[in-house]
Amino acid sequence: MKGKVLITGGGGYIGSILVPLLLEDGYAVTVIDNFQHGFNSLGLHAAHPAFDAVRGDCRDRSLVARYAKDADWVIPLAAVVGAPACAQDPLAATSINLDAVRMLLGMLSSDQRVIFPVTNSGYGVGEAGIFCDEQSPLRPISIYGQTKVDAEKAVMDRGNAISFRLATVFGFAPRMRIDLLVNDFTYRAVRDRAVVIFEGHFKRNYIHIRDVAKGFMHGMNQFEAMNGEVYNMGLSDANLSKLELCAKIKEQVPAFAYLEAPVGEDPDKRDYIVSNAKLEATGWRPAHSLEMGIQELIKGYRMIRNEIYSNV
Repeated sequence: MKGKVLITGGGGYIGSILVPLLLEDGYAVTVIDNFQHGFNSLGLHAAHPAFDAVRGDCRDRSLVARYAKDADWVIPLAAVVGAPACAQDPLAATSINLDAVRMLLGMLSSDQRVIFPVTNSGYGVGEAGIFCDEQSPLRPISIYGQTKVDAEKAVMDRGNAISFRLATVFGFAPRMRIDLLVNDFTYRAVRDRAVVIFEGHFKRNYIHIRDVAKGFMHGMNQFEAMNGEVYNMGLSDANLSKLELCAKIKEQVPAFAYLEAPVGEDPDKRDYIVSNAKLEATGWRPAHSLEMGIQELIKGYRMIRNEIYSNV
């Protein structure tokens, strides 16, 4: 066995892809999750002797302490994810995204290692034509962005940790989310054949869910060299506006019609482009292009409907 991994929120979108990779690589994995969305995202792994699932809240001090003490690695995935979901319940966003992380860090010994995912939405609104790198100022414009930025600072101040600032994630997973931008627009293309876009010039970066999970594995495998650093994780050829994203989808769904509204605003005001050169310099490379992800989503959407596959 390579080591013991504790993942809070491990039954979610990222965890449903990451957990099997860890098990396959020889780690023992314990997941703490409230499984509030009712998904059986980890059910296939119940027979694995190195896997354990604990139903509980990441804010439950006694529960988390019971499992944190034996972990070699800790990956805090539990979060209220996305600006809309955090705006709906700001108290939960703060208590889960920030307070629970601080509580968990306080339980760990100095030799326990942390892999921490945050959002590159902390960059807020960038400057036109200038790539945000890890030294760029953080200017979060949502409760989601602010809580994740504050949590990252707590993690990096504690030390013995790597933080990954994730681009907007896309792709199919056992615990699916359709409310993410690529996933959402592709669903609309497949089901509705149309979408109305607000502020279509706003840009952001994107990354496939499986490349995120493999990025975590890369950080664990290269931990000594990467320790104590923050890394952007995204597709360097996918710094796209919403209109450019729709054009990519239309290449595979020709009947898709998209229109930019002349009035109205997007509540998510993020607008920036991102450099992923620092992470790429460590040897990490994404394996899934945006085009591959769109093709995957089109196939996946033939199997599901959107009644339950979103956070808001």
